[in-house]
Amino acid sequence: MRSGIGTLNEGPLHAALKQHYARPGDLIEETVCGYVVDILRARQILEIHTGGFSSLKRKITTLLKDHSVRLICPVACERWIVKLPSEPSQKPNRRRSPKHSGCEGIFEKLVSIPELLAHPRFELEVVSTREEEIRQFDGRRGRRKRGWVVVERRLLEIVESQVMREPGDLLRLIPHTLPQQFQTRDLVATQGWSRRLAQQASYCLRKSGEASVVGKSGNAIVYSFYAH
Repeated sequence: MRSGIGTLNEGPLHAALKQHYARPGDLIEETVCGYVVDILRARQILEIHTGGFSSLKRKITTLLKDHSVRLICPVACERWIVKLPSEPSQKPNRRRSPKHSGCEGIFEKLVSIPELLAHPRFELEVVSTREEEIRQFDGRRGRRKRGWVVVERRLLEIVESQVMREPGDLLRLIPHTLPQQFQTRDLVATQGWSRRLAQQASYCLRKSGEASVVGKSGNAIVYSFYAH
């Protein structure tokens, strides 16, 4: 394995995950098809991404022409918020965020590339993590969060991971109690998900071929699972 993990401009969370997944013999920060990839292992590429997926579609589509690609994405099941002090004499304020998510949080990002799950050389690994989110006060950039902006994320622990190799694997994130025909409000009611997350999940199921639109009930779209 080449040395220099984390030599590019990357955050601590990304660097820690890359260190965790790298093995002896891997090539790190290798250029493939004009793109820098995190880990190249024989003909497989491991790409770690901590942000949204919208910027990845062209890159992954190009890489899939000659390689298998595993996209690794962390989803925080527990997050600790650390606010850095404005004065050196002060101590950071650390508290546990009331917001938490299971692996279903991946739907928020997957809406950009749900079709790729049907590609035979594409895999998505959802990593459930405990993280620290470091915030710093910046009155100009952080107006929407009362002046506080996120400056970095740090990995505390990997709790579990799930690998999605085909569209049907998404059904592991959907409750078995959901009826054959469903609406987004059913996900909200049974899982306590936000309406937005339920809509994103329904969209991913439809675009990946695991569900289809079969009608409407009032203004609500009615979906039906694909019968395997």
